[in-house]
Amino acid sequence: MAQLFAAQPANDTPQTPNYNVCPTNQVHVVRSDEGGRKLGALRWGFLPHWYKAENAGPLLINARAETIAEKPAFRAACRERRCLIAATGFYEWTKTEDGQRQPWYIQRRDGAPIAFAGVWQDWGPEEARQGTCAIVTTAANQSLSVIHHRMPLILNPDDWPLWLGEAGKGAARLMKPGPEDMLEFHRVGRAVNSNRASGPELIEAVSQG
Repeated sequence: MAQLFAAQPANDTPQTPNYNVCPTNQVHVVRSDEGGRKLGALRWGFLPHWYKAENAGPLLINARAETIAEKPAFRAACRERRCLIAATGFYEWTKTEDGQRQPWYIQRRDGAPIAFAGVWQDWGPEEARQGTCAIVTTAANQSLSVIHHRMPLILNPDDWPLWLGEAGKGAARLMKPGPEDMLEFHRVGRAVNSNRASGPELIEAVSQG
């Protein structure tokens, strides 16, 4: 990942592989500053500076592209603290006729790693400071809308410098659904519905019969 993102890795990168990343887990994040790009770990679950405790408000794992620039929790981060969140794929759910949650695994059709657009915020007292982040989402494109009405904002390598603030202003124009042919998906077993589940079998396709 350090090579892929041309970033200097920190010593605290999360253990991999993890086939069931859940909110509040540590995730791989790329940030950029005057010293270049850094690859490190942030908590998935954005904590605004006014939260007095981690559970002082809603768990903010996503930030809607349509409102991110106006929402008090995200507007400063949208301008000043954008990042890339790395993954190989992600899950989304549909409801079966009997009301059960059916998971699907979604990945890039070309097999490349995914770079989600994200925003980050340091939170907590100085002696216990932690970095937190949220994934930016947009309306789903047509091909993914059969599963869900929203999708994460996925950036191609050519767009990374603009999102990270390395190529000047104008990142707002990146906040749109991905191309129709970018992603593919398949149904997976319901074991992933438990946050205790782990292992590569979680992303294996199962019959739709």
